[in-house]
Amino acid sequence: MTDTASWLAHRDPAVKLAALLAVSIATMFLWRPLPVLLLYLASLGAIACVARVPVRMMVVGHVPFLAFGLGLLLVNAMSRPGADLVPEWPIRITVEGIEVGAALAMRGLVIGALTIGFLATTSPRDLLVSLMTRAGLSPRYAHAVLAGHRMLAAMPRSWESIRAAQAVRAPLDRRGRPKGGPVVFARSAFALLVDAIRSSERIALALESRGLGVGPRTVWRPVPIGWRDGVLAVAVVLAMSAVLGVAWMQR
Repeated sequence: MTDTASWLAHRDPAVKLAALLAVSIATMFLWRPLPVLLLYLASLGAIACVARVPVRMMVVGHVPFLAFGLGLLLVNAMSRPGADLVPEWPIRITVEGIEVGAALAMRGLVIGALTIGFLATTSPRDLLVSLMTRAGLSPRYAHAVLAGHRMLAAMPRSWESIRAAQAVRAPLDRRGRPKGGPVVFARSAFALLVDAIRSSERIALALESRGLGVGPRTVWRPVPIGWRDGVLAVAVVLAMSAVLGVAWMQR
């Protein structure tokens, strides 16, 4: 769910996406843990101030990035050449591997934190409208992606309806509960697939009947852009310049 009360939620989605891509590319030049750690802490502070993302959402959203980062740390620590951390250990772990692995893991956390803030404060509709008006994205692809996003968002409700309907028709076990199992689950999944295919056909017919892709189109409720979006871009540039400066001094 998008938080529309935060300062970041009122910024242009194309500007936010460009800032996220710029930070992601800039992190590729950071190979020391300290600059990436500073960038990560700055990202968390900025998200807390301007995005107002709930703590639970941040914690849950960090789980896949933490798992991925832990894998990077372990692989680099045990595979990169360098000085042994503890020569007596049966598993060879190098200091250089830990340093590089920690930097790579922190990169993922930085991108993950900023992605969570971006998704929590950006409406899919506003993002596609902004990309159409700012980046020249074709309305054919924009409306198709938006329709697909809304169809995916409706799938949990369809799944619950299918499971409830099958539970009503299913025989009961000794405890009086509907029988389940892999076969019942597979039937529910197949029913959901059929429902998704039928929904996509209806959406495609509706888009075609409205003349999608035929000639120029206007935009209803365009996403505004103002000087505050410039402030966001300048703040990102200054923050990245400071972090890259710290990384340069550590060389």
